[in-house]
Amino acid sequence: MSGLRSFVARRLLLGVAQIAAVVLLVFALTEALPGDAAVALAGDQPDPARIEAIRTALELDRPAWERLVHWAAGLLHGDLGTSLTSGRPVVRYLADAFGPTLLLAALTVALLVPAGVGLGVLAARYEGRPVDRLISSVTLAVYAVPEFALGVLLVTVFALRLGWLPPTAVGHGTDLLAHPGVLVLPVLVLLARPVCSLVRLVRAGMIDALASPYVAHALRYGVSGARVRYLHALPHALAPAVQQLARTIDWLLCGVVVVETLFVVPGLGTVLLGAVAERDVPVVQGLAVVFGVVTVVLNLGADVIAHRLAPRAGVAA
Repeated sequence: MSGLRSFVARRLLLGVAQIAAVVLLVFALTEALPGDAAVALAGDQPDPARIEAIRTALELDRPAWERLVHWAAGLLHGDLGTSLTSGRPVVRYLADAFGPTLLLAALTVALLVPAGVGLGVLAARYEGRPVDRLISSVTLAVYAVPEFALGVLLVTVFALRLGWLPPTAVGHGTDLLAHPGVLVLPVLVLLARPVCSLVRLVRAGMIDALASPYVAHALRYGVSGARVRYLHALPHALAPAVQQLARTIDWLLCGVVVVETLFVVPGLGTVLLGAVAERDVPVVQGLAVVFGVVTVVLNLGADVIAHRLAPRAGVAA
């Protein structure tokens, strides 16, 4: 336990440093944007008074280091800024758009874990046999299809040709649970590639664990094959899979722009895309910081879980 506590402490310190780096990077990239943000936001025929108002709102008349300190201090208090186009707090954008994105992510993960782990274990158990070759071939073929192409294909077949499912979430608002048919196609697209990666990782980990000396030793002592597979080999096979799962959840929460745009889901990806198009800098900055913090926290949790499952796996601190 002392070793685990030491590992967690090191990871927490590293996580704090990474979050600080994310804040600095987001601010630096925003500062490096070409052109005058105030002029760009003022429109095609900018009014000098509006340009000055925008410049004051963005605090562009102050030194960069002062703006960084003021912005970072606001972040510590949960203040992500105010939208320039609507005047709403960025936190409100998160509150309104987080629900649909979280729902898509939760449904995808709920299907991803049993499907990925189950198929991976099944393929490893029948290594080299037709079942293994079928699972490996299908996962490789599905993984090769980009999300956008798969989404268009599913919409064409199941929405336009067969008429079984709605093609987009237009007209359904943010309460997507009230219209479950809207969720089917986006979840299938989001699930396709991650489940392929998880299956291959679990399969490789299980094959490696089942070939290890301690498994052979347990079998010689009469331990049942199922007990060896699920209580001894599977935890070691799940160590790299947990880290992959964390990256998948991070992608689901922070990078589903393509899927949300394709199916017109009013989530975080759609909000970010609209803010970029309108050059709404505070919204872009706020969402970028939130996405960065989510990435750091998820990877921190995945490293701790992987270290707990397989301490000898050598997860670097």
